[in-house]
Amino acid sequence: MSTAQIFEKLWKEYTERTPSAQKIKDLFIAKGNTVLNDHIAIRTFDDPTVNIDVLAVPFVEAGYEEKGDYIFEAKKLYAKHYEHATDKDAPRVFISQLKTQEFSEALQMEVKHMIDSIAEKDLDPSELIFKGRLWEQPSFSLYQKLQEESEYAAWLYVNGFCSNHFTVDVNKLQTFDSLKEVNSFLKANGFKMNTSGGEIKGTPAQFLEQSSVLADKIPVAFKESTQEITSCYYEFAFRHPMENGVLFSGFIAGSADKIFESTDMKLQGA
Repeated sequence: MSTAQIFEKLWKEYTERTPSAQKIKDLFIAKGNTVLNDHIAIRTFDDPTVNIDVLAVPFVEAGYEEKGDYIFEAKKLYAKHYEHATDKDAPRVFISQLKTQEFSEALQMEVKHMIDSIAEKDLDPSELIFKGRLWEQPSFSLYQKLQEESEYAAWLYVNGFCSNHFTVDVNKLQTFDSLKEVNSFLKANGFKMNTSGGEIKGTPAQFLEQSSVLADKIPVAFKESTQEITSCYYEFAFRHPMENGVLFSGFIAGSADKIFESTDMKLQGA
C-alpha cells in the first residue's frame, strides 16, 4: 500500500470517529489555506503481537525509517517516531505503547486477555492499524477500572487500533503566521483547547510548538449501557528552524506528554 493510500484510509476512519477534525479542516480551507498533515499518532500495548514494531510495518513497507524514541515516565509509555526515507513531504508517524509491566497485575491480566482474544486472521501487521477494537464489546465497569490506573489504557480498551490524531502543519497554512493565531481562530469557532501544561506546549527555543483541541466524545455501546467516551482529536504543530536553518523534525517528550491528555475524560469538563 502506498503512503498516500495508507493516510487516505486512516483519515477516512479517523474523521468518522472525530467529526470535529473535518469541520476544522473545512474552516481552514474556507479561509484560503491548503491543509497538510504534519504527523499522525497511534497507540498500542507492548505485547509482541501488537507492539510498536508490529504497527509500524505498513509504514516501513511504504518507505519509512525509525528516527527517534521517547520515554514518558509518569504515563509509563514508550514511543518511536518514523519519517519517510525519500519523501520529505510525507507525514511523520508517532507510535506509542503502554509499558504494561509497570502496572498492577490486574491491568496486565486485562491487557493480556484483550490481546489473546484477537482472532489470528486480524493480526496481519499490514492491516492492524486500520482495525479498531478487535476484542469483545467493552464493559463500562472495566473501562472505569482501567481509567483509575491509566487513561491511555482505558482509551485503548474502547477505541482499539486507529489514528489517535492527525496534525495540521501550521507552517504550511497560508493565512496564519503563528500557532497563537490558529488557537484564537479555533476558539472563535467554538472549539475547546487542551490547556493541560498551557494552551501551547513547547517553545521556539525547543523548535516545536504544539496545541490541540479536546477529543470528540462519541457514544459507545458498553455491555451495561451506552456512554459518551472520548474518541480522537486534532492537533496543530508549528516547527521552528534549528541553528543550521533546517526545521526541527522530531518531537519533545514533555510536550507530547500533555498532548496525550487531549483524550482524558477528566479534561472534558474544563
